[in-house]
Amino acid sequence: MYIVLGATGNIGSELTKLLAQKEKKVIGITHNKDRIQQIEHLGARPAVVDVRDTEKLTQIFNKGQRLFLLNPPGDISKNASEQEFKTVDSIIKAIENSNLEKVVAESTYGAQVGNNIGDLGVLHHMEQSLARLRPATIIIRGAYYMSNWNMAIETAKTEGKIYSLFPPDFRIPMVAPVDIARLAARFLTNEVDTAGPHYVEGPQDYSPKDVSCAFAEALDTPVQTVEIKPDEWLDFLMKAGFSEESAESMVNMIRLTLKQDFEKPKSPIRGETSLQQYVDALIGLSK
Repeated sequence: MYIVLGATGNIGSELTKLLAQKEKKVIGITHNKDRIQQIEHLGARPAVVDVRDTEKLTQIFNKGQRLFLLNPPGDISKNASEQEFKTVDSIIKAIENSNLEKVVAESTYGAQVGNNIGDLGVLHHMEQSLARLRPATIIIRGAYYMSNWNMAIETAKTEGKIYSLFPPDFRIPMVAPVDIARLAARFLTNEVDTAGPHYVEGPQDYSPKDVSCAFAEALDTPVQTVEIKPDEWLDFLMKAGFSEESAESMVNMIRLTLKQDFEKPKSPIRGETSLQQYVDALIGLSK
C-alpha cells in the first residue's frame, strides 16, 4: 500500500493518479473532508486527518509500506513557518512510530539551516530529521514550482500583467508538478535507490519575462511583467493576505533565492514539461 500526503495538491494529485494507473493501492491523505470525492476519482482510498494529530497519522501510516511526504503549507495569514515546523515534527514522529519501509520526501532547491526563511529552513529541518530515521528515505529537491505562477491567471487576463518579486530577466530553474510526481512515482515503486538529494527541474531555466510571454501566447493577448521592487515587497505581500511574520519570512527567502548562494546540482534530473506547455494547460483548465 502506498500513502500520499497532500493527495489533492498540485504534486500529490498527479502522483496519486500515476500510482493508481500503475494499479497500485493508494491511500490519499487530506485534511479536508470535502476532498474525499476528488481522491476517490483519482483512484485512491481517502483518509481525512489533521497531520498535527500524530497518533491518528501513525495509524494511517501503519496501513501502508511506502509514503510520499510533502509537508503541507502553513496559513500565510498567520505565522506559516512556525506552523510548518510543527507539522514536519508531527509527521516525522508518526513515521518514527510506524512500520513504513520507505519514504520519498519532497524538498526544495536552496534548503538550508535557518529560521524565518520560509520553506528553505523548514524543509532542511525535514531532511535532517528524516536522515535519523529507520525507514529508507529518498529526498527530492524540486526547483521553483511552475504552479507558483497559478495566481497570475487573474491579472494576466484582466490587466494584461503579471506581478513578480523577481526582476523580469532573472532566470531560475523551474519545474512542473507533474514532473516531480513522475520522479516520485519512480522512486516509490523501485526497490533500490540512493538517498539523494535528487534535484529535478524543467527542460531549461525561465524568467518572469518568460512567464509573461507564456501567458501572452496562451491567452493570445499581450501580457507584461511588473516588478515589485525590494522596498515594496513587505507591503505587497501583506496586502495580498500575508501576516507580517509570513511576509518577512517570504522576503528573506526571496533574498536568498536571488543571491543563489546555495548548493546547485551539476546534472539535475530534467522533466519533460516546458513552461509554455504548463501555462497552456493551466489556461485550458481555467476556461
